[in-house]
Amino acid sequence: MMDSVSMKLLAFVFLLLRCQRASLALAVDFQVEALVEMRTQLGDKRGVLSDWKDNQMSPCYWANVNCQDNKVTTIILSSSGLTGSLSPSIAKLTTLQQLILDNNNITGGIPPEFGNLSGLTILNLGRNNLNGSIPDSLGQLSKLQNLDLSHNYLTGNIPSSFSNLLSLSDINLAYNNIRGAIPQHLLQVAQYNYAGNHLNCGQNLSACERGSTLTGGSKNFKLNVVIGSIAGAVTFSVTVVLVLLWWQRMRYRPEIFIDVSGQNDHMLEFGQIKRFSWRELQIATSNFSEQNVLGKGGFGKVYKGVLPGPNSIKIAVKRLLNVDSRDGEMAFLREVELISIAVHKNILRLIGFCTTPTERLLVYPFMENLSVASRLRDIKLNEPALDWSTRMRIALGAACGLEYLHEHCNPKIIHRDVKAANVLLDGNFEAVVGDFGLAKMVDIGRNTVTTGVRGTMGHVAPEYIKTGRPSVKTDIFGYGVMLLEIVTGERAIAFHPDRIEEAGEILLTDQVKLWMEEGRLLDLVDRNLDAGRRDCPSRAVGGVAAG
Repeated sequence: MMDSVSMKLLAFVFLLLRCQRASLALAVDFQVEALVEMRTQLGDKRGVLSDWKDNQMSPCYWANVNCQDNKVTTIILSSSGLTGSLSPSIAKLTTLQQLILDNNNITGGIPPEFGNLSGLTILNLGRNNLNGSIPDSLGQLSKLQNLDLSHNYLTGNIPSSFSNLLSLSDINLAYNNIRGAIPQHLLQVAQYNYAGNHLNCGQNLSACERGSTLTGGSKNFKLNVVIGSIAGAVTFSVTVVLVLLWWQRMRYRPEIFIDVSGQNDHMLEFGQIKRFSWRELQIATSNFSEQNVLGKGGFGKVYKGVLPGPNSIKIAVKRLLNVDSRDGEMAFLREVELISIAVHKNILRLIGFCTTPTERLLVYPFMENLSVASRLRDIKLNEPALDWSTRMRIALGAACGLEYLHEHCNPKIIHRDVKAANVLLDGNFEAVVGDFGLAKMVDIGRNTVTTGVRGTMGHVAPEYIKTGRPSVKTDIFGYGVMLLEIVTGERAIAFHPDRIEEAGEILLTDQVKLWMEEGRLLDLVDRNLDAGRRDCPSRAVGGVAAG
């Protein structure tokens, strides 16, 4: 049985989420409804829409959906094997900016309601099996920049209303059954392709396309050969110059790169996950420079890196310690195995790995906003603190990730080290649960697994310490402590001197209990929040205290 203070803490967490839900409910319920209706009319044999469920509060954590300020702005479902038809309910998503459904097997017509998507900038329905005429209403999309309806079975004329698409810079209607004249404005667009129809393009087929980067249409073979030859010669010359420059730079470079015995351990393979060479990661991290260290943990260090190439992709490289020990090797194998099983928007994705006889490294996407812990407590000069809305969005994202591990993985996964430092933040402050070095899998028929007590002080559930048996409740306790970190801005076991009332109160959970017992509700709320924005969390705490 939980004591009264513990019950109040649980109610506090519940009210915090209710506080967030109240502010979002009106804004997001219709979005969930619209997307579920869209899913209902589509055939999804691959299960790419499996997490689009009508019992969830927000669609912003679903796969293939992106949001800004809790409003759906992008749906990308290219090459997803979808069948069925397009639902008019998509038009309810009035904040939608990009709808990309190309290269599927969607049939039926284009709903006229799509003309109500006033913020749409990209509409790509190319390479499907759509039929019927192009709705006149699409001419109302005043912000539309990119339109691709190519490789379908569309009929009729190009709507005269398309003359109103003044923002259009790229249009592809190639390979349909469209007839008639092309509106003059559409021949002035920077890139267009109308080939493969029954349109009046004039004497020359080339008049039907100009500078098109979209799919479809015939190309001038000779021109391509000439361009390809020139490009090949230029590429070769540039490559030679770059190789010489690189050799010159490496020759006089002061850094020393130490080769690792054996370079690669080919005994370990992990399916389709990319294998990096030791040298690749050495170069990417500047020889694992201390200046590139993002963080340290019990199993090693994490380094920021940049993969060489035209895109300069940023990565995070976890270099594990004690790989020759059983614990070190198990941590490596566990993390690769679990992340291979768990694929979700709010779960850290593994890009690749590197193994040598003496090294074990894991490669992840670089998270632009680091971790929840760093954004709460390591705020740089002139850097704004996380506002209340963002904090609650982070809490919801982390909850979605944990719910996926607990309920949708087979076998279910217990993280065992849920804390603010292990919840990462991408460029849009979307929460991503990471660091699976302590995670455990649990058989479907069992709720717990016996193991040694692992975790971080201040985040470990008391019953786990007592029994040594982690369960889903272990993660929920850690998540609750993280919520307190999000609200208070404090560490789980350390405080600023002016916030400590008694020397014995060192755990955040104990400190919160003390403040609640004394009715000091505002002391619970992070002082970095604006005074006006501290109202919601303090009211939530007030409701708990009054109860």
